[in-house]
Amino acid sequence: MYDIEGKYALVTGGSRGIGEAIAHALYNKGAKVAIFYRSSEDKAKEVAKRIEGIAFRVDLTDVEDIKRGVLKVFEEFGRIDILVNNAGIIGTSMNTLDVTEKEWDELMDTNLKGMFFVTQAVVPQMMKTGGKIINLASIAGRMGGAAGAHYAASKAGAIGLTRRWAYEFAKYKINVNAIAPGPVDTGLLTPELKKQLSEITPLGRVATPEEIAHTAIYLIENDYVTGAVADINGGRYVG
Repeated sequence: MYDIEGKYALVTGGSRGIGEAIAHALYNKGAKVAIFYRSSEDKAKEVAKRIEGIAFRVDLTDVEDIKRGVLKVFEEFGRIDILVNNAGIIGTSMNTLDVTEKEWDELMDTNLKGMFFVTQAVVPQMMKTGGKIINLASIAGRMGGAAGAHYAASKAGAIGLTRRWAYEFAKYKINVNAIAPGPVDTGLLTPELKKQLSEITPLGRVATPEEIAHTAIYLIENDYVTGAVADINGGRYVG
């Protein structure tokens, strides 16, 4: 079993929701944690203080900014053993015909391009020591979900990257897995939407961020799991 204690982790989108819960779970397991955030500086600093970690503002749509951010983590930690590619946005358009080029590019750049280039920046060092990578996908990448087609496409892409990287990086002792959650109670759901999503979920509720974090810990600790997609959705999608 992989021992998280004493390891160094990077969580993108770590200032709230699922990313915050994963950062806390890693900290509770004894890891030193760095988080990337996009805009919520005060919240990011608050989270970093609670987990005795560090936080950097990084624009995941900008490859040079990604490289700068990863370099800062290396300068502070010396290495990165665990990478959690959590950051992502949903977009505002639910109807395919309403999606503009600008919205498409922003969502794809954040959700997929950011995931790719953060990993590209981290992996060369990880190849020397081994490591763990977790990519946050979504039920939308499995069966379309309730968000827009561009969001579903980005999360299907995250699953594709996971499978390719699991195969490509296995010889370096790097395990790569994905989590595909259904709706999660991150505070972004209105009471009405939460009720609606709960009613169409067989288990009768949405997930908590801590349940997703628990899955991340399992995937990190198990050395024999790679290329897997953990479906955490209360029974809405059974693959």
